[in-house]
This record gives sequence, structure tokens and C-alpha cells, in this order.
Amino acid sequence: MSETRLSEMQSSETQSPETVSSETVPPVHGMEMLSQREMASLANTDEGVHDLFRRCALAILNTGSATDNAHAIFDAYADFDIQALPEPWGLQLQVLNAPAQAFVDGRMLQAIRSHLFAALRDIVYVHHKLVNQQRFDLDSGAGITDAVFRILRNANTLRSDLPPRTVVCWGGHSIPRDEYEYTKEVGYELGLRECDIATGCGPGAMKGPMKGAAIGHAKQFHKTGRFVGITEPDIIAAEPPNALVNELVIMPDIEKRLEAFVRLAHAVVVFPGGVGTLEEILYILGVKSNPLNADQQLPLFLAGAEDQADYLSDLDAFLRSVLGEDIARHYEIVVGDPAGVARRAKRAVEEVREQRVQSRESFSYNWGLFIEEELQRPFHPTHASMRALRLYRKQPLHILIAELRRAFSGITAGNVKDFGVKAVLEHGPFQLCGDADIVEQLGALLEKLVRQGRMRLDTRDYVPCFELAG
Repeated sequence: MSETRLSEMQSSETQSPETVSSETVPPVHGMEMLSQREMASLANTDEGVHDLFRRCALAILNTGSATDNAHAIFDAYADFDIQALPEPWGLQLQVLNAPAQAFVDGRMLQAIRSHLFAALRDIVYVHHKLVNQQRFDLDSGAGITDAVFRILRNANTLRSDLPPRTVVCWGGHSIPRDEYEYTKEVGYELGLRECDIATGCGPGAMKGPMKGAAIGHAKQFHKTGRFVGITEPDIIAAEPPNALVNELVIMPDIEKRLEAFVRLAHAVVVFPGGVGTLEEILYILGVKSNPLNADQQLPLFLAGAEDQADYLSDLDAFLRSVLGEDIARHYEIVVGDPAGVARRAKRAVEEVREQRVQSRESFSYNWGLFIEEELQRPFHPTHASMRALRLYRKQPLHILIAELRRAFSGITAGNVKDFGVKAVLEHGPFQLCGDADIVEQLGALLEKLVRQGRMRLDTRDYVPCFELAG
């Protein structure tokens, strides 16, 4: 049965893709050289660095694909490869059997070329600091926070020469056109106010704010706008970087990706989305609701167009019911009014600046936030680990939030991540257990997301990757 489903998925989503057989790609400035050890790791298949880089590179080259099923993408381009070529004048990349949409008149698009070398930078850096040199301490919360900082610093994402102006925008990759237009309008208003945009770097609500802000920046003659895209290896194939991203960072896993967002953010705007968006909301609420962060400014706005009012209302009701009425003081809901969203965000950014000045805190990286290790520890969704999640009320609030965050993370994996899709195909849906009322409300919310087509881009034959066991 699983083989039949896999065969149908492969034939319907990927049919004889057009490829470029071979192309040599010159380096981006600043990425001309690797050390001999770094080059050796790319050539050594035992270390896994080459395979990881190959998968991320294929995702980047596949930008604009109509599918977000990572398993189908990797299968369609099974003969794709990429090699690092050391030359006296600098490192080059050779791509073999690459997706044709990454080229125009035989030359690779500059944005994609830049993203390829960004991926190489981050993957090689993390591998050598973590595996070869053991310079990252991932056994403590403070060590994880330090690792996130150093990865961002190596990518030149932390800029001490800029005032606070980074607005993180989260939201669904699988959204209808009218929702996309709303995110673009909000982005435009943020751009007029010279805000930088950071998103998960993919399509939908991750691309819209960047596209709108680019127009807003142009109208203000603002030439130093930043469009920061933060991703991780397991999600990048489903959500490849859009062409507006001018600073791409690949974090090692989803937990470090989320921590990077909240420590970079001066304000956060969340648009309607699917389970990945709910995972992000729960993460930031887990941080904001911690009493140790009572004095920290981390403004959070849940925003949607007029016809998305029901989505926002349902989300608000779910959060209040499961996490308690007090949770609502940690976010503000804005319906419609794109300019109003931007004005609120800009005002919040200014308040963050004042707080950082008074407390002599960094503008570029919020060291002051306390993040529970429950939110930092990597969670690998399997059938056993998903069923073991404790969705019960009789436990500390931050533990319940962390468990709910993991539940949505697992469903995201089952929907679009290569390893998650394979696991569901082989063993059936993930099962979630907990208090009857929590499971019931979780089920009702998930059913609405399925009906609204927010689980995947291709919703024609979507089969839920989860079951609620109670």
C-alpha cells in the first residue's frame, strides 16, 4: 500500500523535469576559498557533509517549484550532484543535472548563485565547529544560544552598525492569492517605514512581505534594505529560498532556526498559516510567557485580512482555551488595515530600541531573553516520539507549550519533510495523545487547516499524516 502511494505521488508531482547537464559556477565574493580540511569533508562521503550540501543545493536550485513535497523533489532529481572545485583563483562549484529554472540563457541566476554559496558557508562552518573541532557546547541552554549567535555572526547577519528595524514575518507557504496580497501590502507599509524583513525565506507569507517591502524601500530611496531568510536543511526543499532573500542563513535544525528568529527580532508579525506557523506561534509564546522574560520587549502581532478574521478568532480561542486566558496578553490581533499593522510594528520597534539603550543591551542579538531548554532541544519526530508527547494540563505551562510545539513540528515533518513523508508512507499516520478536551480542540483546529488547504501546496489528494488517539 505504501509503495502504491509513493508511486502515485512521484508520478503526479514530478514528471521528467528539465535539467541542465553541467555548469560551473564562479564564487560569490567572500566565499572564494576553503581550507584543505573543509574541502576534504566535502569530498568524504562518510562525513555526510557532501550529501547535506547536495540536498540543500538542490532545494535552492528548485526555487519556484509547484510542489512542497521534499521526498518527491529528491526522487525527481536523483541524478543531481554538485562538486566543489578548488582552483588557484578561488573555489568554484560544478552542478550536474540541475533544475533548468535556475538558469537563464545558460547562466545561473545571481540570487540562486548567492544562495548556493551561503549554504556552503553555513554547512561547512557548522560541521567543522561542531564535529571536527567540537567548539559548540550543545549540552546546555547557554551553549546552544552561543552556537546560534556564532552561526549568525559567521553569516554576517549580526550588524552592530544598524539601529533596531528588523521585523520577523511568519505565516503559511500554502496560502491563496488574496492572503498573499495582504502580506505584500503589510510588507509595503513596513518598507515605507524602512523596516528590514526576516522570514523563513520560502514562498507565500514569507515572500509577500519581502516583495512589498522592496517596493516600499524603493519609494523611500532606501538602498540598504535587508531581506533575511532563515531556514534549516529538513525544510528547505519544501520551502526553497525566494529570489528576494539577500541574506540566507541555514541553521542546523528547526529549534535553532526559531531561536535565531526571536533573538534577531525587534517585532514579530504572524500571518495565517498551517501547522508550521502554529509551531512558530507556540515557540514565541513559550518564550514570552516565561516569567523571567517579563521585562523583555518582544512585540507579537497576529495579522490577517478582513476575510481571515475567523482564522484569527479560532486561533485566539484555541490558545486561550488550551493555555489559559492570560496567554492573550502576549499578542495583539489586527484584522485588515495593513498600514495599521506597520504603524504598530514600527512603534514597537522604537520601544525596543529605548529598552535596549536603557539596559545597554545589543541591538542585533537579544541576549536578555531566557529560553527554556525544553524549547531549545532538538525534537526528531518519529511514531514513537510523537505518541509519547504529553498533551496534558497537569504540568507546568512551559512544558505543555513545548509539547504542543513538538506536535505541530511533527505534523509539519509528516506533511513536507523528506524523512517525515517517508515515515508516514511506511508506518501510517503519527498518533497524538493527551487530555480529551485538548485533543478535541487540537483536532478541530487541524480539521479547519485541512479544509482551508493550509497543509501543503498540492491539496488535491491530501491525506492527513496524523491521528488523534485521545
